[in-house]
Amino acid sequence: MTVAPHVPRELSARVPAEQRGPGLDRDAVRLLVSRGTAEPAHHGFGELPELLTAGDVLVVNTSRTLPAAVDGRIGDGRGRGEPVVVHFSTRADRWHPAGRAVAGCWAVELRSPDGRGSTRPRAGGPAGLEVRLPDGARLTLAAPLDAGSARLWWARVTGADAAELMRRHGRPIRYGYTERDQPLAAYRTVFALDGTGGSAEMPSAARPFTTEAVTRLVSKGVQFAPVSLHTGVASAEAFEPPYPERFAVPPATAWLVNAVRARRTAAGRQGAARGGRIVAVGTTAVRALESAVGADGRVRAAAGWTDLVVTPQRGVRAVDGLLTGLHEPTASHLLMLEAVADEDVLRRAYAAALERRYLWHEFGDLHLVLPD
Repeated sequence: MTVAPHVPRELSARVPAEQRGPGLDRDAVRLLVSRGTAEPAHHGFGELPELLTAGDVLVVNTSRTLPAAVDGRIGDGRGRGEPVVVHFSTRADRWHPAGRAVAGCWAVELRSPDGRGSTRPRAGGPAGLEVRLPDGARLTLAAPLDAGSARLWWARVTGADAAELMRRHGRPIRYGYTERDQPLAAYRTVFALDGTGGSAEMPSAARPFTTEAVTRLVSKGVQFAPVSLHTGVASAEAFEPPYPERFAVPPATAWLVNAVRARRTAAGRQGAARGGRIVAVGTTAVRALESAVGADGRVRAAAGWTDLVVTPQRGVRAVDGLLTGLHEPTASHLLMLEAVADEDVLRRAYAAALERRYLWHEFGDLHLVLPD
């Protein structure tokens, strides 16, 4: 589906919302609302409690963003050689569905500095290539993650712990449409939890939520259900389906989603008002929850790796609505949106977003997709 033939560069959100003017907070973004076949409506994110009803459930991703970009150099060890930026994407456990990497390996992307603080694409490989990192660490490329693409490679870090290396010398991954580097806190959501794992890129649909916004939603009767999905680096250059990623759906979340859906079904049979929609906050929350649902529509507690790609053909079984950012025409996330809403609905929504000058990308505006 082509929802927008071209997104003008000036519609990229270059800085976080709270830096666009005095007195602003993270929630100072706009909210485009698609509700069934109705015409798109325009709101502010602060109106979200009025757009949801008591009994609705927001499924949120608790993964924390990692400082996954680390400077390195390919060379002879005497300070010369090609400068590169290593994007740490996904850490393998005992094995990984794509390539069955051994424990301790990382899927990484090598990129070239562009002289403006961000990076540009760089061809990966070859196998055996060594990158010198801070603290005397070395990163050695082993094999492509996918035989059909040389962008991501399995690599092993020696001489230092990769997580500690990122903590000491890393910074959030930054793309060319942003104006400047931001502190790690700008890339972490109010739902982020410390612990094992983390995401190379922020689950950005949840970024506008503040403590005050969550409090208002809870006061309205909206419930929150946590999941985790640790995302790898996305391809900003061309369509690319997501790679396998680690996820977890806790027992309490599975129970809540099943209970709310059963209660809604019972209310519908009795002719009562139908409430209790399951609304995923971000495509990562959709992927996690839908990876734990069976053909019978029941969600079960689950954890591990998911290679699920949600498409219109597969559809969604547990999710009724979606709160998400605005995606590029080549992004695979648009296929997921088509599983939630009709193609014509999305086309009209994106046309309205372009006309009203909504902002794209992780610091941009949001799109709420609800059923009739």
